[in-house]
Amino acid sequence: MVIERDVLIELNRWKSSPYRKPLVLQGARQVGKSYILKQFGALSFENYCYVNFDSEKEHKSQFGITKDPARIVSYLTAVKGIDIKPEKTLIIFDEIQECNDALNSLKYFRELMPKQAVVCAGSLLGVALNRQGASFPVGQVDFLTLFPVSFHEFLAKYNDHLSQFLENFVLVDKLQKVPEIFHNQLIDAYKVYLCCGGMPETIVRYLENRDWNEVDMINNQILTAYSLDFAKHIDSKDIPRLHLLWDNIQDNLAKEDRRFRYSLIEKGGRARAYENSVEWLALSGLIHRVFEIQTLRLPLSSCKNRNAFKLYLNDSGLLRAKFHLAPTTIMQGDRLFSEFKGILTENFVLQSLVRQFGSDIYYWSSGNQAEIEFIVQSGNMIVPVEAKSAFSIKSKSLSEYRKKYQPRLSLRFSLKNVERNDDLLNLPLYLADYTKEFISLYS
Repeated sequence: MVIERDVLIELNRWKSSPYRKPLVLQGARQVGKSYILKQFGALSFENYCYVNFDSEKEHKSQFGITKDPARIVSYLTAVKGIDIKPEKTLIIFDEIQECNDALNSLKYFRELMPKQAVVCAGSLLGVALNRQGASFPVGQVDFLTLFPVSFHEFLAKYNDHLSQFLENFVLVDKLQKVPEIFHNQLIDAYKVYLCCGGMPETIVRYLENRDWNEVDMINNQILTAYSLDFAKHIDSKDIPRLHLLWDNIQDNLAKEDRRFRYSLIEKGGRARAYENSVEWLALSGLIHRVFEIQTLRLPLSSCKNRNAFKLYLNDSGLLRAKFHLAPTTIMQGDRLFSEFKGILTENFVLQSLVRQFGSDIYYWSSGNQAEIEFIVQSGNMIVPVEAKSAFSIKSKSLSEYRKKYQPRLSLRFSLKNVERNDDLLNLPLYLADYTKEFISLYS
């Protein structure tokens, strides 16, 4: 089963660009980077040459000998038995963070062999670039990030009829109510996605067998694999603290006040002891860090409080696995799910916003009086975004924010249908992937 990923559109746009540079595809482990690049090579080129610097360590030495693209291509032609032709062959360097010399060679591909299409994948590339002494061809590469499968990508495989309806609705009827028969089915599909999460292997297994036990097994295996990565890629002295942070990160999210506190990880825990671990998880793509802002001005990044933030996981399905929540708690909306006060919903909305707006997403607080889950910047617009897990949409915080700042648009995601009230727009959660398009209506 093949899940169609939107990133293929971006990859083909990159291929066609006259200003193309070697491309680096970033993303956390197991989001499908290797698969998508091989698929891209098979669909958009005559052939591709694949090198994995983690499993094929023998190739590293060649890049230490030479950075000359012609010699590298000659070497790969010989050892891989592939006729490599510029414009017709895609060269894929996987796990490139394991070979700094290969990373540095991208500069010379750009300068000396610009017509040769080269793409790289790096699960821990952010971590590698943060290491002292890592060599990187600044300004000589393009970047893309692959995230877990989005809801609308999932929906296309889960229910093609619903998917086509939703695409047409967004194209034509954006601000109208969704017909109830479709609205209810889409809410049910959203709940399935929330349980399953966006890891490709998990989704494929669920769609093939509809077995939640297998979903839980795979998501737990992914969490375990992430943990095992720690020992391979960080100093041994930092491993215990990183494990403590990773194993207990959900405890902060389970609180009504989700602001991250080191003391919940370890009694007497301090920033100095754990800030490197937080940074490592963020750079590796396993978590999203959302900083607090209390005042608004452009750019939003100038307002952030670096000492106050929330940590979310890169995938709602993995977060459910960390909470040990059975799928029935979400599908049936029982009391246990409500006790989590919508944290899975917040995680879902944040994932969608990060895909559309990047990592510069914040939350707003007014002391202990009010708080808005997310604040995004779109052009010169600052948009507050609330995430509600149910039909109840009463919010003193959003009312206070609107009264104080009088925004052109306020967004609220919930289980309710589309509802427009002057500057306030309520959207059902299954439309989160189209946030940017709705904001554009008000810009």
